[in-house]
Formats: sequence, C-alpha cells, structure tokens
Amino acid sequence: MADEMNEACGIFGCIGADDWPTNMDIPHIIYLGLMGLQHRGQESAGIVTTKGGPKTNFLSHKGQGLVANVFTERSLVNIKGNLGIGHTRYSTMGGMDHHNTQPFVVHTAHGQLAVAHNGELVNAAPLRRMLLKTIGLSTGSDSEILTQLLSQPLPDPEPEDAPDWPARLKKLMALTSVSYSLILMHNDTIYAARDPFGNRPLCLGRVSTSMLRSPSRDNPIDAYMVSSESCAFVSIGARLVREVEPGEIVKITKQGFESVCIVPRPDNKPPALCIFEYVYFAKADSYIEGQQVEEVRKECGRQLAREALVEADLVSCVPESSIPAARGFSEKSGVPFADVLCKNRYVGRTFIEPTTYLRQLAVAKKFGPLTECFKGKRIILIDDSIVRGTTIRSIITMLKDNGAKEVHVRVASPPLYHPCYMGINIPTSEELVANTFNSTQLANEIGADSLVYLSLDGLKSAVRKNIKSNGRAIGHCTACLTGEYPVELQW
Repeated sequence: MADEMNEACGIFGCIGADDWPTNMDIPHIIYLGLMGLQHRGQESAGIVTTKGGPKTNFLSHKGQGLVANVFTERSLVNIKGNLGIGHTRYSTMGGMDHHNTQPFVVHTAHGQLAVAHNGELVNAAPLRRMLLKTIGLSTGSDSEILTQLLSQPLPDPEPEDAPDWPARLKKLMALTSVSYSLILMHNDTIYAARDPFGNRPLCLGRVSTSMLRSPSRDNPIDAYMVSSESCAFVSIGARLVREVEPGEIVKITKQGFESVCIVPRPDNKPPALCIFEYVYFAKADSYIEGQQVEEVRKECGRQLAREALVEADLVSCVPESSIPAARGFSEKSGVPFADVLCKNRYVGRTFIEPTTYLRQLAVAKKFGPLTECFKGKRIILIDDSIVRGTTIRSIITMLKDNGAKEVHVRVASPPLYHPCYMGINIPTSEELVANTFNSTQLANEIGADSLVYLSLDGLKSAVRKNIKSNGRAIGHCTACLTGEYPVELQW
C-alpha cells in the first residue's frame, strides 16, 4: 500500500487437555499464534493464562512493541497454564498508552475475567457515558468498555459458581452490534464471539501433538484454539476447523467447540465483513469466507486488467500486499511481471515525515530500485490502495529518476473517500487524496503517466466470485469507499 492504513488488532486463544504440555506449552502456542498475527498490530502484545478452576489466579505478561520483543523464554515459562488468550494491538481508540495493552483482566463477583478484542465500537461514546454513571474507567480503550459491560450483573440472579456468560454476551450484542471479534476467559472455559455483522474475521482451529508427526485427521486432539486469522494456525501445526459465524457465540473447553447460539442482525440486514480484509489487512495465506486471500487478490488484479489495460513492457507492484494483484494483472493481460522495487524487510513502518525531502528519504530507506529490470521500459505499477498519495509520488519519482520510460499506476481497489469507525485507522476525509483529486488529476500530481482505480463493482465481483454461500447471506462493509456504514454512527 502506497500510504499504509493501520491494521486492526489480532486475538488468539488456546485450551489444552489436563495432561498438557506434551510437545509445546500453551503459552508457547499462543506466542507463536500472535507471531502469525503480527501484521495486524505492532504496538503492544499480551498473554493471560490460567491452570483452570475457580480459585486459580490468572498469570499475565504484557508489553509495548513487537511480539518477539515483548516475550522471552523466561516470561513464557512464568505464565504456564492449561488455557490462555493473547492479543497483539494497533491502537485505534485510546492511543498507545501501556494501560490499553490487552488482554484486560478484571475481578468480578464470579472470579477473574480476561478479555481480548479486535475492532472498534461504533457507539463507544454513549456506552462510555452510560458506564461512567455507575463506575470508573481506567483507560480510553473501547475494549475496557466491553470488559465492563460483560462484568455487569444480569437482571436475573446467577449462581456464584456458574455465571451465564452466553447471556452476558447476548446482552452485550443487544447494546452494540458492531464492531468486534472477541474472546473471554473464565475458570476453565474460553468463549469466542463475533459481532452480528461479522465485521472482523474470527476462526477456530485444533492441534494435536501427533498432528505434528502425521497428516492424519483421525489423531487424538490435544488442544483447541481461536484466532483472528487462520494463518496463525500454520506455524503451530494446527488446522482450520471453520470460521465463527457472524453473531455466533462459541464455547471452547478441553472437550472441543460448542456453538451456543447465533444472535441475528438488526432489521435482517446483510453481513458486513470489512472488504479491506481482502484488499490489504489479512495475510495472503489466510482463509476468509472459505477462500484464500491470495486468490482473491489475484482476481482483483485480473479484473483490473479487464478494466484498465494500457500498453506497457512489464507489470510490477509496490511490495508486498499488492504482489498477488500484480501477478493476476500480468496473467490476464499477458504483460510480463517483473520486480522493480526491492523492499528492505528490516525497516519498520514508514512514518510520514514533515517535509517532502524527508518523506522521499523514508521511501528510499524502505525501497530500492532494481534499475536493470526497468530502465527504458514502460511500467504498469500495481498498488492495492492509495490513502494520502505521498509515498506513491516518491516511488514514481524514484523509478523515473532511474530510467523508467513511463509509469502507469493501477490501483487494485476503488478510491477511499470516507473514514472508518470500526477498527481501522483510515484518516479523516480531508486527508484522503481521492477527495482532492480525481484519477487524472492525481496522476498529474504524483507524476504518473496514467492512474486508474478498480471499480467498486469489480472489487465486489472479485471478492464474491468463489464464495460458496450454502444458503447464508453474503455482504461486505464498503463504508470507506461509499460512506454506507452497516449501522448508524453514534457520537
């Protein structure tokens, strides 16, 4: 992406049998799961575990930074348990304060509760005002709002040793219908829930120590897990079981998964999975709605070639999330693919610097031109989206300064016109370059020979081409493209 939108967060939970550990400990599995979700958040990470049971304390370790920097072997050994949940965070609501690092742990009338959340509540402000009438809040995070709402008593009394967490989750969903995928841990159980619109992904997996040695699906199952994306299962030898349905509440114990209920969407509205999970946020090897993200991105590239082909000598891309779209464009158009940029994988995020010169230096730090691949040639440069337009301008300048004859930009998603209020840090409308320049004006502004976006219908077609509905409703949130939000925004 030429100007990075910041991702949502990643959540991961795992529960093992009583005689666990065998080959791997639960904290180590969660650590590896969070490593697999690192692309969803790089600001902080945390793991909370327990041995299970009503009188067993929770153990936790949290910190600021990347997963590999937050955890050490010693810290993982110190939180050894039979079940646990983890979180890797990019801040949306509440900022980067260390107090906002998840999972959150609170003491309730029924014992300790731990919660991890991906998403952002569209009605967080009124919910916060409601809570502040009776309790105090210690962070600016809407995830704490979720935690406190789950801790509130139900109208009907509950047995002290058997709180009705599904009823509490259903009460929560009645108060706020978007956006969250969340996991909560209490005693020896993990509950997973996805908002009724399914705005953020969530899936279930399983692992057996014997799976690590044999591909047979008939091996004994030693652990069950839940993750924002299926890509997190690969590194621990786990298999995707299925996705959590929109509005579904799943109970996870050492015996396996139990679907408790599915809470319907208000007014029978369609689902609203964020369509940018396919465009940019999800990892290419993840499966969403039964299809691998890589293949959807390739189809976006093929569709873009149908809509906006131009005479050129080669197709290339801005690494890395636009690589599949570029290959799809090349495949459909017959124009050969070649790399024109070498990405420095040891450079972190390119923060926007205060001057044009410093921004150009930041791009040069992140990308190097493969000059001999494109000197004197006409390039079709594929990007997955354009936010502010600052980075793509510097890339085009770099390519032309190093001998590119022409650079035609093709964007594998429609123009962004609107902010997101559901967990993605898309800038204000004024900062989005599509609100200032149309495609022809933007091409002139950034020095491209032409610029064309994928159409909205083209994106929807690519995303939905291979989804098998099996009688279920299909729908995607395109609010950042159209301004049509799944629910009315509340301030």
